[in-house]
Amino acid sequence: MTTPHRLVLWDIDLTLVDLRGLGGSLYRSALANVAGITLREMPKFPGRTEVGISTELLRLHGVDPAPETLRKLWAELVLLSEKELPTLAERGSALPGAATTLSTVASQDGVVQSLVTGNLPEIARHKLTAFGLDEHIDFAIGGYGSLSGHRPDLVRDAVRKASEKHSARFAPEAVVVVGDTPLDIQAGLEHDATAIGVLTGHHTEDELRDAGAHAVLADLSHTPAVLEALLGAR
Repeated sequence: MTTPHRLVLWDIDLTLVDLRGLGGSLYRSALANVAGITLREMPKFPGRTEVGISTELLRLHGVDPAPETLRKLWAELVLLSEKELPTLAERGSALPGAATTLSTVASQDGVVQSLVTGNLPEIARHKLTAFGLDEHIDFAIGGYGSLSGHRPDLVRDAVRKASEKHSARFAPEAVVVVGDTPLDIQAGLEHDATAIGVLTGHHTEDELRDAGAHAVLADLSHTPAVLEALLGAR
């Protein structure tokens, strides 16, 4: 077995899948169930983590974001997401090339794939499982939004867990972070990782390049270009 030498860390929303509208629906129900409050205002989502989104959401509605309250909100979000799992595929889609890219990258010797996502771990799994994108992702070593409101912390956590699991050092230049927002790019760059932008979200090529992206892809549908960006020398 080849010793792992490259770590690819994927964002989920608007990078691998499009489930726009799901977050608002889950938060609306969770806020009502946990705090008895009707949702009036929604924080912005792109590139942010669950810690940041949930904290702002509670404050916007006059609720103290104490750790216990955050835990209750997250538990409710996971429960609601699990109930939605059988119909998630009807609410959105896998983005072009996502399935082929994950499968092709998995076939390359020495490459490990995981996540850096603002989602909670359970919801990350639900979103990918709904579209059959879970097979080639090592969820155990992902960086998730329950860790911190500062996205670079998620990259650090994923690299640490991958290094410990594989007893291998993933040098910064061997780590690739892929996402659709400037915050994804900046999180990778803070760790000197290769940062790849995709134009399947709300941000333009100029915005992603200005954030420092080493490469920007229209989507994941052109496999040779995707592989060159992910696995080629920086």
